[in-house]
Parts: sequence; structure tokens; C-alpha cells
Amino acid sequence: MIVMPRRLSDEIASRVRALIEEQQLEAGMKLPAERQLAAQLGVSRNSLREALATLVSEGVLVSRRGGGTFVRWQHDDWSEQNIVQPLKTLMENDPDYSFDILEARHAIETSTAWHAAMRATDADKEKLIVCFEATQSSNPDIASQADVRFHLAIAEASHNVVLLQTMRGFFDLLQSSVKQSRQRMYLVPLVFARLTEQHEAVLNAILAGDAEAARKAMMAHLGFVHTTIKRFDEDQARQARITRLPGDSDISRENKA
Repeated sequence: MIVMPRRLSDEIASRVRALIEEQQLEAGMKLPAERQLAAQLGVSRNSLREALATLVSEGVLVSRRGGGTFVRWQHDDWSEQNIVQPLKTLMENDPDYSFDILEARHAIETSTAWHAAMRATDADKEKLIVCFEATQSSNPDIASQADVRFHLAIAEASHNVVLLQTMRGFFDLLQSSVKQSRQRMYLVPLVFARLTEQHEAVLNAILAGDAEAARKAMMAHLGFVHTTIKRFDEDQARQARITRLPGDSDISRENKA
């Protein structure tokens, strides 16, 4: 077996992780300035940037343009315990709470789209384009998963850690309750086309740096998604009621009895 040599950036990333643990840096705390950190680790700034980018992509750090690099909120502490679990309990008791979450997404995602248009880096924009293109898959399962990645990529591009973790918590909750409806949307050609137009409008607004256009495009998109999923659920409930109706032979037997 051939063992590939470890990249320098990976070694530096490991050293940064160790530094975070040694100095007991907690979520939300800022790392030293790039020049200072590079000198502290004895590495070049270019190699350090590559290592920090790796840690950002892994969710260890979050970078704010012009504001520095911070230790990110831990998923288990912030999203799972404080957001997901209480709402998960509500949804287990009443699945209709999923629509409350869809409504809450209007407030969260219009904000992430607005901030993404203001703060997205070139790397963020490239990722958004890749995620958008993936939603064009002819496989509805792949397309629906790419849909989720596209929305999360927008949250990442907002460079607001609270908005991002809240979004991740919401999608964790909606993964099971809305997954089938989301896949159904990609099976209906007219709905698929509308979703593509709406995603492209959001994408173009972010790429252009037009925050207000991004906010409005996201609001229109989520309104359409909410209405469409609700209609699908109502149709499914109606079909279920129809299948429960007694057939003619059942009615005849009841009359004879």
C-alpha cells in the first residue's frame, strides 16, 4: 500500500487544532491575527491561510471578512441541544409543527441571503455555483439533496455563525418530515422549472452583491416552497381519505346485514 505524504497545510491545521485546545479557546473566541499566528507557528502566511481554509470547511473555524477568524460554535452544544431537540419533541407530538419551521425559515434565510450578498468571498461564490448546478440533476434524490446544500452554502456565505447553525438545526429537523415532499417537487417538471428559476435568481443576486434583491428572491422562493409542500401534503391526505372509503361491495354487504 502506498502511503501518500501528508500535506504541509494538513500538518499546520493539526497544530492550530492543538493550539485551540492548549489555550482552551472556546466557541466564539477569536484566533490571533494571521501575521502573529504564522510567526507563533513558524510557518508562512500562505501555508497558514490554506490550513485555516481547511479548518473553516471542516466547521472548526469561521472566517469573517475584515473581522478575523473565530472558533465556531459547536454543533452539539448550539444546534442539537438548544434548537433541534426541543423542536424535535414538538414535531413528534404534532407533525404540523414542520410548517412553523418552514415559516421561521423565511426570517432566517432572507437574512442569510442578504448577508451572503454583502459578504460572500470568491470561494463562497464558487461553492454556490457548484451547489446550484448540482440541483439540475435528473435524479430527484440527488437534486433534492443538492437543494439543501445550496441553502446551507448561502448560510455559510453569510459568515454569521448563529444564522448558519440555526439553519443546520432546521434542516436536521426537516430532513425526514419534508424529504419526500422535496423529492416530489423535483419530479414535477413545472415545479422543477420554477425552483430552478428561483434558485438562479437568488444566486445571481448574491453574485452581483445585491443584498436587497437576494432577500426578495429568497422570500419569493420560500413562499413558493411552503405553498407547494402544503399542497402536496393536502393532496396526500385527500388520497388517503379516499382509499379509506368503503367500496360498493362493502356497502352492499352492510345493507344486506
